[in-house]
Amino acid sequence: MDTDAHPEEARAVSSLKSAPIFAVPAIVAGTSDDAGERFLEFFAATIRNGNTRDAYMRAVEHFLAWRGVVTLASLGDIRPLHIAAYIEECQGLFSAPTVKLRLAGLRSLFDWLVRNGVLASNPATSVRGPSHDVLRGKTPILTADEAKRLIASIPDDTPVGLRDRALIALMTYSFARVSAATGMNVEDLLQTAGRSWVRLHEKRGKVHELPVHHKLLDHLDAYLAVAGHRDQSKAPLFRTARGRSGQLGLRRLSRHDAYAMVRRRALAAGVAPKIGNHSFRGTGITTFLLNEGAQELAQEMANHSSPRTTKLYDRRRDGITQDAIERIRIE
Repeated sequence: MDTDAHPEEARAVSSLKSAPIFAVPAIVAGTSDDAGERFLEFFAATIRNGNTRDAYMRAVEHFLAWRGVVTLASLGDIRPLHIAAYIEECQGLFSAPTVKLRLAGLRSLFDWLVRNGVLASNPATSVRGPSHDVLRGKTPILTADEAKRLIASIPDDTPVGLRDRALIALMTYSFARVSAATGMNVEDLLQTAGRSWVRLHEKRGKVHELPVHHKLLDHLDAYLAVAGHRDQSKAPLFRTARGRSGQLGLRRLSRHDAYAMVRRRALAAGVAPKIGNHSFRGTGITTFLLNEGAQELAQEMANHSSPRTTKLYDRRRDGITQDAIERIRIE
């Protein structure tokens, strides 16, 4: 690799090298002289979000290895009928959201290849995915009391314990996605006009800033006072642990590390052991709405582009569902 490569580009290529699809598939290589390069560029240069890149790579890898395509000589031989048959088969294997995501990945790839002159048309354009209309989110959330009990149950006598408290509080009080939370550096805790703010780097390069809730500020201050890297502005805010020592290392905490931590802490506290990182986003939004917060403001705070997305996190009706059902008195 060029030593002059842009850091973002270098990270993208590094990610591709570690992925199973980095070797150009034979069907791509057989399409044209530059098809392989354009194929790799799609993943390395057009998709900035690592989670989206991984999902699209899985979709493309699965499709190109599918029995209806694997015998074809080039991408130009793929027709809408192939895509439609593949999507039909996927509906028996995966959930509707996963199938829609796989179709989106194929559409995006073929569209890129068309725009770069590799293909004459996009065979996925006319293919429809499964219908999927969701009015209620499926992510398990906590009540305010459960969230409070979980945070209070985490020991505060080690840097790792204080880190875990601060991270869970951040995801709850700021509605932060876990990738944005773990992606924060110390410099993303801001002081402006005497107020504290958090700066979150969200999907598609969006930068989102929010005032810090006073409870969250207490947890962040307690964590940084012990962690010892408050003055290292470019350092990761949340760091990995050094084994079971309770001390912090230098590497950035990943979302997978955070998930393992959340499951471990929830189990120890006896609180909804099936919750994950995203549960705190839903917990914060629902609690905000229960306390008469405006849905429009919740949408802005969560950095949702659509109010429909915010509504998926509104679980205020969950608590009355059983009471309503019991009013059906037949026997």
